[in-house]
Amino acid sequence: MADTLLRVLIVEDSESDAELMLRALRQGGFEIVQERVQTADAMRAALARHPWDVVLSDYSLPHFDAPAALAVVRATAPDVPFIVVSGSVGEDTAVAVMQAGAADYIMKDRLQRLAPAVTRAVEGAAVRRERRQLEEQLQHSQRMEAVGRLAGGIAHDFNNVLTAVLGSIELLLLDAPPDRPHREELDIIRDAATRARDLIRQLLAFSARQVLQPMVVDLNRLVKDIAKLLRRLIGEDIALETTLAPALGAVRVDTGQIEQVLVNLAVNARDAMPQGGRLAIETDNVEVDGTRAPPAATVPAGRYVLLQVSDSGVGIDALVQAHLFEPFFTTKPRGKGTGLGLATVYGIVRQSEGHVTVESTPGRGATFRIYLPRVEAPLDPTESPSPVAAPAAGTETILLAEDERLVRVLAQKVLERAGYRVLVATGGTEALAVAEHHDGPIHLLLTDVVMPEMNGRELARRLAALRPGVRVLYMSGYADEAVAQHGVLDPDTAFLQKPFTPEGLAKKVRGVLDGAR
Repeated sequence: MADTLLRVLIVEDSESDAELMLRALRQGGFEIVQERVQTADAMRAALARHPWDVVLSDYSLPHFDAPAALAVVRATAPDVPFIVVSGSVGEDTAVAVMQAGAADYIMKDRLQRLAPAVTRAVEGAAVRRERRQLEEQLQHSQRMEAVGRLAGGIAHDFNNVLTAVLGSIELLLLDAPPDRPHREELDIIRDAATRARDLIRQLLAFSARQVLQPMVVDLNRLVKDIAKLLRRLIGEDIALETTLAPALGAVRVDTGQIEQVLVNLAVNARDAMPQGGRLAIETDNVEVDGTRAPPAATVPAGRYVLLQVSDSGVGIDALVQAHLFEPFFTTKPRGKGTGLGLATVYGIVRQSEGHVTVESTPGRGATFRIYLPRVEAPLDPTESPSPVAAPAAGTETILLAEDERLVRVLAQKVLERAGYRVLVATGGTEALAVAEHHDGPIHLLLTDVVMPEMNGRELARRLAALRPGVRVLYMSGYADEAVAQHGVLDPDTAFLQKPFTPEGLAKKVRGVLDGAR
């Protein structure tokens, strides 16, 4: 059986005593990598240079002692167990150093105890590290859950606003011939509102665990498409360089999400280069062979497409790198950063079954490497924005229940313009009253899911007692997960996600009335 590798830092002024410790450890089945120090400065340098499994320290040295050495370990490498190996000292001294955090106290004339004590200390440290990692993972998931709930509430309100903006713009576009003045401005507003809608979806995909929309894409084309945006984003004093590998493999990703990754990394790079500099984006086909050599030390073996983003900024020290992808962690001044940018990058990459690494030293910039699994599949066709089309027409009666005035006014205008008769209510109670006093038929209930007093599901249930056979179309600006809590998202339910366009609303209404699902 092979010996166990043990990295030992020895704080000892006697070379012969240090050799006795090493002999005892080798007899205990350890293969030793060691370094001996005698001063606090030498100890700090050794702890910074290499990772150590255990520190063995004499109690008293000419210019140093065990309590001081223990304080250095606690300050710079708190996970490393510390064992005192000394000659005859008082019991009170031994107890004091143990209370201060030493893992054990071994007498030099009883070194047969050293190997078992080291084994216990190293194993105990591993258990503590694992426990702490589990606690950190739990805290991370709890923080992400809180972010998800917050994002869901914000998205609901924002999607209502975007519904009104998108819908109103498209109604104006229907009335504006291509050569009419200000037509270009209307197109710009529509494109901006569409982009905002996509950004909300991207946020929810990470924090509220919404279903992604992956496609098989060429990463080179994605980088080319977003390069113009990035140039405007980073400013004229930062040079943007792209090096795109020919014959790049395909990847299956949500393109909006990967665009968000590039935007976040570009913003971070810009902030790290206040005096200007260089931002480089590269792609390549790579194979990770499982040797875990840097920079892909944490990436499993496999065939990947590499997306690399490098800057010439101020760089990142090792302490910051350890927390770089944690939510709410930021080195920016208060009010200048949320601490969610790189956490979002990490989440998006992991959702895409990829891996992200960072390599940086202070003063020498930073390099982020994103490894996305290569797929052997044809590229999916790319979609361009559909031209504005007149809403699908109808003559039926629709009961509209929506508590948000902007959305309510827009939906009423769209449906009436398409030929429908629209009965309007600001909530569930009013909708039931309108239905009770309406003499003619009601063919469809169009209702928001989450409303004060009565949610859409309850309204539909009560309306069915008054108007058997009425069809129902739900709409909501909340994430799918929040909507599902109200019992809406099942295979037999018609659902329209906000924000929607007039064309999308009319088409969905027509489909539900015609019996389509």
